[in-house]
Amino acid sequence: MATRPTVNGRIYHLMLKSNETAPYALLPGDPSRVDLIASMWDEVKLKVENREYRTYVGVYRGVPVMATSTGIGGPSASIAIEELATLGVSTLIRVGTTGSLWVNVKVGDLVIARGAVRFDGASGNYAPPGYPAVPHPDVLNALITAAEALGVRYHVGLTATTDSFYIGQGRPGLDGYLPSWLRGIINELKAVKVMNFDMETATLLTIANVYGLRAGSVMAVVANRESDEFDPEAGVMDACRVANEAIRVINEWDRQYPNEEIKSAAVLKRAYGQR
Repeated sequence: MATRPTVNGRIYHLMLKSNETAPYALLPGDPSRVDLIASMWDEVKLKVENREYRTYVGVYRGVPVMATSTGIGGPSASIAIEELATLGVSTLIRVGTTGSLWVNVKVGDLVIARGAVRFDGASGNYAPPGYPAVPHPDVLNALITAAEALGVRYHVGLTATTDSFYIGQGRPGLDGYLPSWLRGIINELKAVKVMNFDMETATLLTIANVYGLRAGSVMAVVANRESDEFDPEAGVMDACRVANEAIRVINEWDRQYPNEEIKSAAVLKRAYGQR
């Protein structure tokens, strides 16, 4: 069937069956980060790889979990999210990297998104321009709880999601090319208190809200646009640790508060801590 294509009973891009997933999924962009995330688990039960999508399924501290790479950008991420949702995955956390716009949000820190500016194109296929890209409170609070418990430096803020790493984020292209409407993009975003750039968060949050799924995003700051620093591995280990622990926290809340309304009220009472 072409509407929901499969190959030998496996969903087309991820090459997974519904009985090969877990209810909680961690979504790094980079396939190699799947290996890092899974190295913290008690057990890895399944490994599947196709195109840019590498998936491990296993157990973290007694909780069934999976990690799937999404590749770079909203279009690729939207395919992974769509197929995971089709297979029954209900909670998704982006485990990414990002560029900070503020000198105090340092390379090596983490950013936990409390919302995203939808400069991506993929989310527009799912919802109109005014539709908000916001995390589910369970996931937002679990990420904060995990970061606090692990003692890592983090910030909670607004993310701008773009489809272009260079021009779209105000980096001049070949021969210094930069359209006039993007020359002041960093200052304009700072004026409205946007914290960082990425390429997937708005896509994930929008699709998850449309489908009634739970989603959130934690990102390691590997670049600082104000101080002009860059370290591609800075904070990545901490982001993976926080994401894994957030899954354990969410699972604990799910078991403690099986009634969704009671759980939401209890979780929302927790403070949105910030450093």
